[in-house]
Amino acid sequence: MLRVLIYLFVALFSQLAQATETRWLLQTSVFTSHHNPKPEHNNDQELVSLEYTRENDWIVGGASFLNSFSQRSAYVYAGKHFDFGPGPVFAKLTGGLMHGYRGEYRDKIPLNHLGVAPAIIPAVGVRGQYVSSELSFLGAAAVMITTGLQF
Repeated sequence: MLRVLIYLFVALFSQLAQATETRWLLQTSVFTSHHNPKPEHNNDQELVSLEYTRENDWIVGGASFLNSFSQRSAYVYAGKHFDFGPGPVFAKLTGGLMHGYRGEYRDKIPLNHLGVAPAIIPAVGVRGQYVSSELSFLGAAAVMITTGLQF
């Protein structure tokens, strides 16, 4: 199943990579807070993601992170940026597939029957010429702040 996800990601990425004006974003998590914290919750996600944005603000990306239960997980996604005028503030909505919630934590995300679950992650952020920061809303579970370099 993971091979199929990787193939789909590469196929989608190759189609989006034909844009004339692009942005890349390499980011990491700097803060996570669970809404209803439990002793087993991990707030250090060790997220690393790479995201590609076309000139029309459509995006595709992938992330590796430790989930709330310290299991290595992945999220492959596509989405869109929404700018709020000429300023640095934007919103972003991504949707994709999440993998990595296993064992006793398998049912902690909805529709994870096959070990891969759909996910939708909205975010708001600010970006400058070379840096970006986002506040992502991780369903009813948590919020996470990320920061990254644009190139």
